[in-house]
Amino acid sequence: MTVKDKIQSLKEKNNAIILAHYYVPADVQEIADYVGDSFYLSKVATGTDADILVLCGVSFMGESAKILNPDKMVLMPDPDADCPMAHMADAERIRKLREEYDDLAVVCYINSTAELKTLSDVCVTSANALKIVKALPNKNILFIPDENLGQYVASKIPEKNFIFNDGRCPIHAQLKPETLAEAKKAHPNALALIHPECVPEALALADYIGSTSGIIDFATSSSNKEFIICTEDGVMYELQRKNPDKTFYMVSEDFVCPGMKQITLDKVIDVLENKTNQINVDDKLRADSLAPLQRMLELGK
Repeated sequence: MTVKDKIQSLKEKNNAIILAHYYVPADVQEIADYVGDSFYLSKVATGTDADILVLCGVSFMGESAKILNPDKMVLMPDPDADCPMAHMADAERIRKLREEYDDLAVVCYINSTAELKTLSDVCVTSANALKIVKALPNKNILFIPDENLGQYVASKIPEKNFIFNDGRCPIHAQLKPETLAEAKKAHPNALALIHPECVPEALALADYIGSTSGIIDFATSSSNKEFIICTEDGVMYELQRKNPDKTFYMVSEDFVCPGMKQITLDKVIDVLENKTNQINVDDKLRADSLAPLQRMLELGK
């Protein structure tokens, strides 16, 4: 029996589905039932009849899936796979700013812990942040935890007052504008597609700014044949699968998320066989963190 056959058999036996983020290894994406960015996986998780969700990603994704699906079993192939940025906001500062601003909306990137979500009014992803923040009645916006995504959203909504947080994705934030400039010089016919978690100076040099799914959609629909990719290298699997006639260059060999790469086929098999690494969220934490996630799903429709 092949690895794929074994996983398929275990899925059928357990009424399980596998949800994978674009950044996990290619062989894991290949066996997944659904592959997407954080927003897509959040929506899929709430609309399935499966009893078990195997979340191939980092810890905040498993937490979000469990918060939205308390009656389903959520399994993480590697419970130690984490996103450093998910922890990069201070609860005390959030509370103080709420006292300072009467109409403050705390907008929380979904790449965050459940605890940070409890302090927030609405969650967003890189795919829907612009749409959702525009829809909020509040003038004052505290954007947590990613400053770079917050800066990008603020640049598109000048009528609102943004307060930023000292947090960032360590992978995206490392891209220096001169690195992108060198890549553009090396590949003059290529369009540069960049994730908004990168620094503003790098965004300014790009031809397209968008979420992981947005980058894939842009490259797929574009008539151009060459692209410089400025996001985590796991996205190359889907880009090449959808566009075998196009050429993609990673802007840097350093665009690798260690947490995402901890997910392996052997670990997927292990959790399906043994029901290990279950995500549990206590009732109070779930209740307090559910509202901003639900508001995201409503405003992001």
